[in-house]
Amino acid sequence: MAVTDEAILRIKEMIIAGDLAPGDRLPPEKELSERLGLSRSSLREAVKALEVIRVLDVRRGDGTYVTSLEPRLLLEAMSFVVDLHDDQSVLEIFAVRRILEPAASALAARNAGVEEVAHLREVVESVDQAADVESLVEHDLEFHRGIAEATGNTYLASLIDSLSSHTVRARIWRGITQENVVGRTLQEHHAILDAIAAGDADLASAHTVVHVSGVEQWLRRAL
Repeated sequence: MAVTDEAILRIKEMIIAGDLAPGDRLPPEKELSERLGLSRSSLREAVKALEVIRVLDVRRGDGTYVTSLEPRLLLEAMSFVVDLHDDQSVLEIFAVRRILEPAASALAARNAGVEEVAHLREVVESVDQAADVESLVEHDLEFHRGIAEATGNTYLASLIDSLSSHTVRARIWRGITQENVVGRTLQEHHAILDAIAAGDADLASAHTVVHVSGVEQWLRRAL
């Protein structure tokens, strides 16, 4: 298990045991890292991850608090990591995406008009290297949705959108735990878009295979 995952599970155990309750403030970083037997850097990554999934509320200059969710909902949110690591079906979804989305990019390269390409360009350029994980995932979903819609095949667009909605957790977790995800994702999106804009179906398909496979391979290692 990755160190970040272990830190998250340790905090979960504290909540289950009643050591931390909704609304409670976490102990100081040094004290908590020693108590959990973890490095301070690992603890920071865990806190950042739990902030993303709304389990912790980091108040600058004040401290870090457990969100004031109902206990049942709080523990459901804490199961984010466990669910992701236990759910092998998400790998099958990525395998299907790896088949469909390169074909969609190729079709978009053949069918996309000036307006569709301009929309995709606007989506790609709306995100910068400093984007947070949530913004990046929202951008990724919108970009792939835009490509699917540019194919002109509404059934294919609907199918891809449905599949993508089941991979949000995996994408968020990759963004939290892997270095330079923002830069890599934006670079890959630019390459796919440039191929679509040039009407190069084969190149658009190839870049999309690389893009989707990167997340799939990371997930296989994580599982």
